[in-house]
Amino acid sequence: MAVLNEEQEMLRDMARDWATNESPVSAFRKMRDSKPDERYLADTWSAMAAMGWAGIVIPETYGGSDFGWMSAGLVVEELGKTLAASPLTMTTLAASAIVLGGSDEQKAKWLPALASGEKVATLAIDEGPHHAPDKIAASVSGGKLTGTKAFVHEAHGTDLFVVAATDGLYLVEKGDGVSLSGRALTDQRSHANVTFNGAAADKLASGGDDLLEQILDRARILTACEMLGMAQQVFDVTLDYLKQRVQFNQVLATFQALQHRMADLFADLAQMRSAVEAGLEALDSGHGIGRAAAIAKATANDVLHTVSREGIQLHGGIGMTDEYDIGFYLKRARVLEASWGSSSQMRDRFATLSGF
Repeated sequence: MAVLNEEQEMLRDMARDWATNESPVSAFRKMRDSKPDERYLADTWSAMAAMGWAGIVIPETYGGSDFGWMSAGLVVEELGKTLAASPLTMTTLAASAIVLGGSDEQKAKWLPALASGEKVATLAIDEGPHHAPDKIAASVSGGKLTGTKAFVHEAHGTDLFVVAATDGLYLVEKGDGVSLSGRALTDQRSHANVTFNGAAADKLASGGDDLLEQILDRARILTACEMLGMAQQVFDVTLDYLKQRVQFNQVLATFQALQHRMADLFADLAQMRSAVEAGLEALDSGHGIGRAAAIAKATANDVLHTVSREGIQLHGGIGMTDEYDIGFYLKRARVLEASWGSSSQMRDRFATLSGF
């Protein structure tokens, strides 16, 4: 487990208390049932922004706190525990793209607005049903971008897209030349195919030739943080259920076979936490980011898949009923597992980066 400083511990505890009290799973249910256009509750996002969470990785010069990736990961993990629906992760990633690759003018225009929560941003990378950053056809000619991006997270409420084109990353504002086609996925969050038809595009010219992979590595690690929070919550909820559910005149937790299954999940969670925190530490140190990101996402995919499946099985059939929250985690898990790289893709990337 990572060693946190006092400020990071306070931030984690604040995020945990706020998520538990102000954005529990019942808030997710409210969003799902009311179906706001953005697929998140505006009041929830405003509260997060007011606490400074949108600016954690943004330099102080532009209105952020520059508190580091470990701090951002701690907040995202706690929000994952309650399935808090917000554009925080995607806005953080888009902001990091501007920090890494933006000009002074681009930073001055967008970073203060993103840090305050006034504007929302997201990534538009993939063009098909599978993550494939090496198969990008979207192109820019004369400052106008044309192409289609598939399954863009938080697309409905966004103001700015960070779009991958054949020759780099571009900033594209929602408006003329941008159209959305919503995709209904099992997690009930915002996903859309976004078509750019001659949309005005502003290139991120700094950051090097590998800027896209730098952003994808950050996406993998921060997504793994949400998955860690989800896996921990599924484990805790399932353990509590086994301690109170009586079957054959015995509490389920007294059955040795079930104890062994929970012990295996506990060990898996420890491995997952180690991998995810190593990814955050790599981002803050600037060393070994690519391989750490591959390990974090592959481990998160594998462990959350197992934990969410076991959580349902150990609850029995009622686990998939709407009355119980546990099923929501499995549905969100399957979407996140497919985002930014599957386990096999991440293992292949790790091998490539390691020279194999």
